[in-house]
Amino acid sequence: MGPRKRFSPNYIDSLPKRDHRYFETDPEVEGLQLHVEPTGKKVWRWRFRWRGARSKLTLGKWPERGIADAHGLAGEARAFLEKGIDPRAAGIVGRHRAPVVTPEPVTDDKPAPYSVAHLAREFMTRHVAPNRRRPEQVQRILDKDVLSAWRTRDARTITPREVVDLLDGIVDRGSRVMANRVAKILDQMFRFGIQRVIVDDSPVKLLMPPGGKEKPRERTLTDDEIKAFLASVDDVMRSPRTSRALRILLLTGVRRSELTTARWHDINFDTATWHLPATATKSQVARDVPLSAWTLKEFRKLKVLAGRSRYVFPVEDGSAPADAKLLTRSVARCAKAFKAKGVAPFRVHDLRRTLRTGLGRLKIRPDIAELAIGHKRHKLIEAYDTHDYDAEVRAALDAWAAHLEKLAVQL
Repeated sequence: MGPRKRFSPNYIDSLPKRDHRYFETDPEVEGLQLHVEPTGKKVWRWRFRWRGARSKLTLGKWPERGIADAHGLAGEARAFLEKGIDPRAAGIVGRHRAPVVTPEPVTDDKPAPYSVAHLAREFMTRHVAPNRRRPEQVQRILDKDVLSAWRTRDARTITPREVVDLLDGIVDRGSRVMANRVAKILDQMFRFGIQRVIVDDSPVKLLMPPGGKEKPRERTLTDDEIKAFLASVDDVMRSPRTSRALRILLLTGVRRSELTTARWHDINFDTATWHLPATATKSQVARDVPLSAWTLKEFRKLKVLAGRSRYVFPVEDGSAPADAKLLTRSVARCAKAFKAKGVAPFRVHDLRRTLRTGLGRLKIRPDIAELAIGHKRHKLIEAYDTHDYDAEVRAALDAWAAHLEKLAVQL
């Protein structure tokens, strides 16, 4: 048998179709073959052995995939193979805009070693879950923006360019803030991977946030808007309990999740105090929120609406607390109706900022105003000043409730 003929465009085009599939081996690249289908379609495939078994990687169709390109991909695949990495899980073909052959089957319960799914699972189990109050938020981000693209990819083969492309795609869909969140999580995950000897280096090599610098929100409701809000919230909101919840948020300055996860045994109507356990607060420090007479009235009406549920803001059957995002979605849905009443678009968290700004305008001391919304004191101050300031915080929130009552009277 004579030497195999060197591949050229004319030679490849001259290969005839037959009634069965056959292949020609490229003499210049070990393992590279051109398969000719009965239909006449010609496909590049690179043959190799993985863990003792014969395997193949489809590189693309001729003529879309040229000879030099096929040679380059086969060489890249061999380089990964020599590092002990399955070329099918390295995303080689995908980076060159051709179909990717799925590597050996894996499941969510047992992802392939070194896969991004494996790295993400280790990251969530050993780092995020023990250290984050709401690990489910990180998991949602990974599921939507990372694992959906790279689940079966070998984490050692992700390139900095691919990270940039992934983040650019998030920015291009209009989610600049989320692009920054994904970048931060990817950076943490790959640095964790280095520590766990899953990857040798991190492909996250960013000099600046992909979504740009985030401008802090400054939205607060003016007194005129507060008057309009108090006058219209019952009519605008579809649910009486939602309108009462929004009034409580404006009166107390608590976070939405602190309200939706509250239980009735934490509300003491006799002492006019709402206990927030450490598990409910962002700072993970328990605190008691003093309740004004108006706030107590709103809670009493909420209790009637909650029925026999032990939760202040429960789901329909009362078995669990409602998702805090329900309040966010409700406000967003009613934005036009609020605007028609004289309240420009706002978010739920803006009610908290409105209270804090209002306390400043009422000449409440800044340190007391910060305590009123649950911000922690500086460690040095806390070490030397052991006074609890409960009376001062109660007076501040009572003053704020009195201010809102004056605005309501002016309606």
